[in-house]
Amino acid sequence: MIKTIVNALFILAGFLSLGLGIIGIVLPLIPTTPLFLLAAFCFVKGSKKFDRWFKGTDMYKKYLEDFVRDKSMTRKQKWSISLFADVMIAIAFFLTDKIFVRIILLLVVAYKYYYFIYKIKTVN
Repeated sequence: MIKTIVNALFILAGFLSLGLGIIGIVLPLIPTTPLFLLAAFCFVKGSKKFDRWFKGTDMYKKYLEDFVRDKSMTRKQKWSISLFADVMIAIAFFLTDKIFVRIILLLVVAYKYYYFIYKIKTVN
């Protein structure tokens, strides 16, 4: 019973994240990529059928499977992801006038660098 409720909550959170991500396509202050990834995470945790489908996609096999298995990336993968994220965050940083949003974006960048440097192993 509790497992069913938890799965339903994950699916609900997935739809909420997906909806916010879609709204983020129109509104530049809402980050779309993290919300889409959160939606995928919630759907995978909430539904075994979605989990099997997601792990069978080419995107998962090409970009995520090795990372999920080993928690490591090549230096080229790290740099390309990091630079792409930096460009996206920089665009949001310069387009907003709100100081609170700019501080949050700077904290996200700092955490991203911490995570990429100390948490993800680098393989050759």
